[in-house]
Amino acid sequence: MLDLTFGFKALGALVALVMAGGLLRVKIQSRSRLPLPPGPPGHWLLGNAFPKEKQSQQFAEWINTYGPIISLRIGPKVMIIIGRHQESVDIMEKEGGLLADRPRAVAAGEILSAGLRMILAPAGEQFRRLRKAAHTHLQAKAAESYAPIQMNAVRDVISDILDNPKEHQAAVNRYAASVVLRVMYGKSTPTAVDAPEIIIIHKMLKRFQNLMRPGALLVERFPIIRYLPGYTTELEEWRREESQLFHDQLNRVSKELASGKAGPSFSRYLLENQSSHKLSDEEMAYLAGSLFGAGSDTTAVAIMVVIMAAACYPKAQEKVQEELDTVVGRDRAPTLDDYGSLPQVEAFMLECLRWRPVTTLGFAHRALTDIPYQKDICIPKGAIVFGNHWAISRDPNVYPNPDKFDPERWLDSEGKIREDLKFPSYGFGRRICPGRHIANRSIFINLVLLFWSFKITEDPENPIDQSGFVDGVIAHPKRFAARFEPRFGDEASLRAVMAKYGEGL
Repeated sequence: MLDLTFGFKALGALVALVMAGGLLRVKIQSRSRLPLPPGPPGHWLLGNAFPKEKQSQQFAEWINTYGPIISLRIGPKVMIIIGRHQESVDIMEKEGGLLADRPRAVAAGEILSAGLRMILAPAGEQFRRLRKAAHTHLQAKAAESYAPIQMNAVRDVISDILDNPKEHQAAVNRYAASVVLRVMYGKSTPTAVDAPEIIIIHKMLKRFQNLMRPGALLVERFPIIRYLPGYTTELEEWRREESQLFHDQLNRVSKELASGKAGPSFSRYLLENQSSHKLSDEEMAYLAGSLFGAGSDTTAVAIMVVIMAAACYPKAQEKVQEELDTVVGRDRAPTLDDYGSLPQVEAFMLECLRWRPVTTLGFAHRALTDIPYQKDICIPKGAIVFGNHWAISRDPNVYPNPDKFDPERWLDSEGKIREDLKFPSYGFGRRICPGRHIANRSIFINLVLLFWSFKITEDPENPIDQSGFVDGVIAHPKRFAARFEPRFGDEASLRAVMAKYGEGL
């Protein structure tokens, strides 16, 4: 017992020395550069106290108080939060090359993922290889080839809602999982509930997102803690489970490829081009697996927000339906070929992504060098930098009356999508989401077919809580009720249309 007590005292002393050294380093560095952005005061040793809930919203409040760019301290580390649109463009986009790095992620990156997750990979040769492989196969032109997969899956969304409208969120989860499984592995799944891969991946995603919350784990402030006996036991078990799933999926595609039975998929592309992309088996397994998990989760959330917004804002929904009736008509159902010819639809999509961002805080970047800004502040080399999506989405100078759901803000005087208005739904610079083109097409086809098929309304007995989202890296809507009334004819007529939807693709 005495040895254990002494060990913890020694560890505490070592941590204090590390912290003091870090603080001294920050103080010395600050003398040779412009000052840090302002921010709330913190403890002289521990830094700022991080909110345990709704971090992005608390950061947004601090931004309202201290300015568009604020600085915090997390132990000896400096954290920069950017919370306004123009500043995010100036720094996260125009200086994107200087922010292409990721900060060290001990729990999620090093222990759980063994340094193999692209989203956490530091800038360098490995990240360039992974990024090139992902972007080559998921670019805009390649995304068009997945139209049959997406249209077959969205047909099932309509049928599932007709069968059981109370489970509309489950129908959306099934859609996203089915599409991403097909894209990544060439495999479909009958339902989100019944597929073991989906059950496991959602459990893993929850773990990963909990580990990624800023300030959640002391080991991120003081990595030496990982060497405490037993500290990493659970994380290493999660790592084995995750690795097994990702390798099983890749190995299945490899066997199908060898037997000539493999359909088109991202995994098949990786296996066939392994030498040119210079990827190891481990890198391929994690690249496909992590994209599978992230893609299915974020796409489902975005579609749920579309349903929520439609029910809560019937006039905005009616404008989209008027456009659909004019451009598409009632003689056929809309398809992905209508993408680009429905500005009201696109405006509704863009406003959903702004109104309730899928990732409210975004993912951390790391400054590769000092980044002066407007000659009066400096983002120091090594700083952790966030573009706070929630705060940016509430920038009143760019999005007037930001809490109002207003798709019209995205349209110019001629009813076309504005070229001068953007929102960073998929991240910034070289770290932008490689699957964004597929995700946009998934949101589009679900929106147009849902709005063409149904009038979506709130259930008066169960009003929707528009702030009802699970707090986390991904802002999942809590369970909410909605009513779906077929717009043309009766339920049998809509089922008949869906039975033939996508034929000939």
